[in-house]
Amino acid sequence: MAPLPLQAMDYTSLRAVLAELGPAALPSRFEKAQQPDGHTLQLGLRTLERRLWIELSWLAEAPRLLAIEPPPRSGDGSTLAQQLQHGLGGLALVELRQPPWERCVELGFAPRPGEAIQRSLVLELMGRHSNLFLLDGERRVVAAARQVRDQQSRQRPIATGDRYSPPPTQAGRPPDSVGDMESWRRELLLLPLPLRQALQSSFQAISPALALQLAGDAPGPAQALLNTPVTELTPEQWQALWGHWRGWLAALQGGHFGFSTGGASAYRCWGAAGASAGASALPINAALASYHRQLLLGRALGQRQQQLQQRLQQALQREQQQRQQQHQLLDQVGESDGLQRQADALFCLPQPSREQVAEAQALYKRARKLRRSGAAIEARLALHQQRIDQLEASLTFLELCSDADPAAALAQLQALEQDSQELLLPRHRPRRERPRPEGTPTPLELRSPSGLRLQVGRNHRQNDWISLRQARRGDLWFHAQECPGSHVVLKSSEGLAADGDLQAAADLAAHFSRARNNGRVAVLMVAADSLQRIPGAGPGTVRHRGGELLWGEPHRAGALLAAAAPSLSGEPQP
Repeated sequence: MAPLPLQAMDYTSLRAVLAELGPAALPSRFEKAQQPDGHTLQLGLRTLERRLWIELSWLAEAPRLLAIEPPPRSGDGSTLAQQLQHGLGGLALVELRQPPWERCVELGFAPRPGEAIQRSLVLELMGRHSNLFLLDGERRVVAAARQVRDQQSRQRPIATGDRYSPPPTQAGRPPDSVGDMESWRRELLLLPLPLRQALQSSFQAISPALALQLAGDAPGPAQALLNTPVTELTPEQWQALWGHWRGWLAALQGGHFGFSTGGASAYRCWGAAGASAGASALPINAALASYHRQLLLGRALGQRQQQLQQRLQQALQREQQQRQQQHQLLDQVGESDGLQRQADALFCLPQPSREQVAEAQALYKRARKLRRSGAAIEARLALHQQRIDQLEASLTFLELCSDADPAAALAQLQALEQDSQELLLPRHRPRRERPRPEGTPTPLELRSPSGLRLQVGRNHRQNDWISLRQARRGDLWFHAQECPGSHVVLKSSEGLAADGDLQAAADLAAHFSRARNNGRVAVLMVAADSLQRIPGAGPGTVRHRGGELLWGEPHRAGALLAAAAPSLSGEPQP
């Protein structure tokens, strides 16, 4: 699942966030600091009305400062969190300041409003140069998210104990330094550059997203306009650009901020009527927090999927190589008869020498060893095939994780990671040391056309749960024939199953299988009480007697899943 590109917070969106956050957070008493990951800090602040949480991140792809929902407790023991807990304890947030046309925010802390600031928290949102600093009353660095050494930056190395110096001013003029269209146009025409480069080199605070917004509302025409050399723009295009430019400056000056989507960029925070973020008191902050959460969760999901996929594929290749080696050994078993005949021929010589007798005895011994090894090799081949089947099923389940929204898919992936540990651990490790999954499996559940329950396992443990532990006499079990995928159980023990119910179960089994891209898939329907666990095999591995063949159509399962979507939008189903 390829992650979508992230639109980073720029000067304008930061202004919008602070304009909304300031009245809600000033003043507020500092209570807690925690660092959930290596590039994010969360601060708990107490206002007169409520406890407010803000998130500060120096992640290169998504630096941000936002009010967020109360987060889970995590990372309060990190070194940086402890330094802030000690440095800001007993102080109140009394100031939120953003330097003109800069992507920096300074949070000022004092014993109480009106008193001198004793600590400052500076967040610099500058892509890969993003950083966070805690300063004392003399503006010396007490703690830093990243120490900036001489070899990293010759312009501005900053380490603990140094006096803080702000980042270098951006190139170009302040956007409000030109008052009429002709002066603004002459500034952009100084060099025959494409409009995008001319805007960003001539004026400060012009991010790639803002340039798109100034160029228009439609992504395609806006991109084309930004790639056009300024010397080729028509008078009508200049007039439209100037109108958007003046609208942007007026929004900054008048504080006309709001969150909107659907334009040339992923989102826009100026000149909009407002953002609907539910009943949130801070709609712009809430909308931006949701935007970042979804995209960052999608990226984390993609990385973890790739890591697990590599591990499963490596394990699969290992098992296939070992199976091939066992096949080669089994082929040698057939040579035992030839060895026996060679030994017989040596003993049938009129006067065999001592060396010939020894050679014949060695041939007999080798032949007996090969015949004895046949049964052991067959057992090892069966074990390798079981593990190969389970690994292929795990890879199929991994592909299905991308079907859900990022939060639900991440929950499914976590369950699959836990479920796959048995396959990824060395086989010779003592069984008692292997970790056991915790909690009750939560398979996907939905309703058939006549209202019967349908259960779908989306990992090995869930397959085992619905097929061998929850199934009752009268239930029907479905699985794509000779193809890794999910077990589907129709709870026909709870009512009479109609033909539409059987077809729906077959369609689901086809959809949740490796053959899901085929038009039609052969699906086995078996009475659930005929299923048997295979001794020594992994969870979800069953054998059965008899069965009936149905044809499932994977695309038809989409309608059933769409109808069940509202009931599945709560707790993600692994």
